Amino acid sequence: MTSEDQQDLGLGLKPGDPHYRAYVGPPEDYDLIAAMTFNLLTTLGLRQHHSLLDIGCGSLRIGRLLIPYLNRGKYFGMEPNEWLVEEGINHEIGKSLVEIKHPTFFFSDSPGIITQANVAFDFALAQSIFSHCGLNLIKNWLAAISPSLARDGALVATFLIGEEDSRQTGWIYPECVIHRSATLERAAKDVGLRFEILDWKHPRQTWALFAAAGFDSTWFKERPLTWNTGLEKALSEKHQP
Repeated sequence: MTSEDQQDLGLGLKPGDPHYRAYVGPPEDYDLIAAMTFNLLTTLGLRQHHSLLDIGCGSLRIGRLLIPYLNRGKYFGMEPNEWLVEEGINHEIGKSLVEIKHPTFFFSDSPGIITQANVAFDFALAQSIFSHCGLNLIKNWLAAISPSLARDGALVATFLIGEEDSRQTGWIYPECVIHRSATLERAAKDVGLRFEILDWKHPRQTWALFAAAGFDSTWFKERPLTWNTGLEKALSEKHQP
C-alpha cells in the first residue's frame, strides 16, 4: 500500500485513536470483522426484509455491508459518538445510499433508547461491545434488548471469555474486560433469552447468541464445518507471524 492509502485507512494506529476506522478497533481488521459478521448474520438467517439493530454501530464497519443489503428502513444503528457515523457515511457508504435506504440512527449510549424505535427486531448485533462492558451494563443492555426482539429474534454478540468475571462497571474502552460464559448465560436467562456459544471465527473474541424463545439455531449447529472454512483460512493467513 502507498503511504496515502495507509493514512486514509488508519493503518498503524491504535484502537481508540481519533480516526474513524481506528477508533472502533484495530484498523487492520476493519474489513475482516465486517465480512465475518455479515457472513455470520446471513448464515443465522438474516434476510433483506428483516429489521436489525446495530448496537455501537460506530463508523459503520458492518453497517456499510448491512445498509445496502437490507430493505429500506430496516437498519437501525445506535452510537453515542455522532462524528463516527458521519465519518462512516462520508467515507464508506455516501449520502446517496442513506437517502435510498433510509437507515435510522440513535445517538445515545442509553440502552433504554431502544424502545423509541418501536420495532420488534429480527436481529440485534453487539460486536465488540460486551468486551468493553462491566456486568452491570451488560445486564442493562440485555434487559432493554429482550423485550424489543421479535418472538423468533436474536441478539448476536461477542465477548472475551475468562475464568472469572471482571469487577469493573460501566463502559470501559479501549480497555477490554473478561466474563465467564456461565455468568452471561445466567444474565440471559434472567431476561428470558437462551444463551449459546457460536462456532464462528473471530480474531480475538467469542461469538454468542442470546435468542428469544422462537429462534431456531439447531440447523446452524448441525451445518457442515466447511461453511466456515473460508473465514478460517483468511484468519490464519492474516495472523501468521
